[in-house]
Formats: sequence, C-alpha cells, structure tokens
Amino acid sequence: MAGDGNISFKNELLDRNEVISRIENGDYMVIAADESQLASLPSGNWIAGSIPYFMTQEGGAVNREHMYVNTIDGVGGSLQPRITLYDAKSISRVAQEAPDHGFTILILPASSEVHLSYAQGAPDFPNMFFSPIVGWISGVHLDQLGSQNPKIGFGPAAGMLSDSQAVAMHVPLSEQQAANIQIINLFKQGDGPAIRFNESGFSASECEVGGTAWNLADYVREHKIDTRLPLVADYSGVMVNVSIQEVLDKQVNLYAPVFKEVEYHFAAPVSDYVSEFNTALSATSDGDKAAFSCNCILNFLYSELEGKKTGHFTGPITFGEVAYQLLNQTMVYLTLESV
Repeated sequence: MAGDGNISFKNELLDRNEVISRIENGDYMVIAADESQLASLPSGNWIAGSIPYFMTQEGGAVNREHMYVNTIDGVGGSLQPRITLYDAKSISRVAQEAPDHGFTILILPASSEVHLSYAQGAPDFPNMFFSPIVGWISGVHLDQLGSQNPKIGFGPAAGMLSDSQAVAMHVPLSEQQAANIQIINLFKQGDGPAIRFNESGFSASECEVGGTAWNLADYVREHKIDTRLPLVADYSGVMVNVSIQEVLDKQVNLYAPVFKEVEYHFAAPVSDYVSEFNTALSATSDGDKAAFSCNCILNFLYSELEGKKTGHFTGPITFGEVAYQLLNQTMVYLTLESV
C-alpha cells in the first residue's frame, strides 16, 4: 500500500472469502453486512455495521449472503487511518480526535445510548465541523425489528460486535486532497402546527400540537398524517428529519430521537416520492465523484429502489445517516477532490 499520495475508495459487493482475504492482506475497509456475515471475521483494519440492504451497481438489493465493502486505497506512511471505539460518554471526543486534514467515517448502532448521545449532542461537540464526519446508523432486516439489536464491528479485536458502542475510522489526507460532504434531502417543514414533546427519546407519546395536549399516535391517526413524511426540526436553517418507524396504539416509534426542547413540524407533502427522489439524484452534479455514500432505508422503501439503480451512488441502506450530525430520510455522500 503506497503512502503519502492520494486516497481513493473501491466500493464492491463481496463474498465472505474475499473479505477475509483482504483483511489478511491488511486492507483498510468499511464493511456493511448482515450480522451473520460479520460474526467471527478475523482481526484487521476494518470497521463494520450490521445491515442487509444495499445500493449496488446492479440496483437496490436485500442481501444476507454478501458484504458491501468500501476499501480505502492509498493509505500508508503518514496517511495511516486510526480506528477508535466510543461509548455514550466518550462519543463527544469524536471530532477532537478526527485528523487535522482528512475525514472520519462513523458507525453507530440504532436505538443505542451512544446513538441517542450523538443525536442530541453532536452539533455542540468540541471541534465539530472542523473535519468532515460522515457515516451511518447500523440496523437489521426489517423482519427482525424488536427481536435483534443492530451491531457495529471493531476490526482490531477479532469477532468483536457491539450493540452499545460506536466505531470510527479517522482517515488523514495529503494536502493535495480535500473531503467534502453532500446531503440530498427532499423535505422541509410543512405549514401544520408546531409539535413539542414532553420527553426525549426514540419513541413518542404525549406531546403538544399547536399548544394543545395530544397523544402523537392519536394525532397521526385522526389527522390522517402520511407517515412517509418525517417530523422536521429547523436547526439554524438546516432541516433535520426524524422519521417514523411504526405507529402503535398509544406510541410512535422513531428512527431518530425527538427532543423535548425542540419544535417540530411534519414535513411538507411530496407529490410523488419516487419521481422527486430520482429528480434529486439526477440533479447532483458531482455524483460521479462520490467516494462513499449511504442512503436511508425509508428512501429505499418509499422510492421502491429494490432492483433500481441510483446513478453513481452505491453503499449501505441505513437506519440513519451522519453528515456531522445525525440525519434521517436523506442520502449522504463524501467526495474527495484534488486541491
């Protein structure tokens, strides 16, 4: 592996034997796969997250037999990536420990304490926004919701999977390269009443809608809310989505937490989810430069992406996206450009 040159990504769907061969070769890799494939991988320079949904060159896929792998080429010398574990207390250091010039790929397990801690605190973490942090929230097959916990994998310790820790790969770049993060988000706040929650968390029940007390599940049903539309908070002009996982009798489960000090609105309606998502993809001028990308499971479902290609974008379909802070129902991608 050559060092002190340009970093590049090789993005492929691979079988387990090929992945093991690359681990044994010392390659630096970011792996997305069903937990059954991640179990008992040998130790090496890799991080991983559980998920069986992918964007591939052939189209969107559900695949529990292969792994989607981002291999990082060009490392070595002074360009040596560093792999770090974080828990709910230490995750606040992630931006401080990022390279001065480079980027970080971060994977967090869905619905964990570290996921909640990152979602709530990331915008205020020390040194946040000084170095690009991109990544995703690991998940499970939708048939396993509630019965199996999402995991991350920590390559330096053989066979280590965790549902309570996050893992990061900090990747330095030469001065001849720069990393940039881009976001595709279809949603903005709608004209409906403001919603405030009594408690923070990955589920919501009691809330105030336009100043009136409601149970959120009752409100969604009685007002026939399209649950493909996320709740949207405006963080100083940045639209942050909180997507609905399921509506139960008196509770709504979410793919990201809501916070009681934040005001939300349901998103403005999207006239045709499939066509608008495809239009947003085709409008990206730098998609062919995407070194790394991930896409939300809800875009996969609501845009009916199984078997459909997503332009130049390939990678894991996730339970949430990271572009500095936690996002939902977006596509996020990283470009590496010469400077």
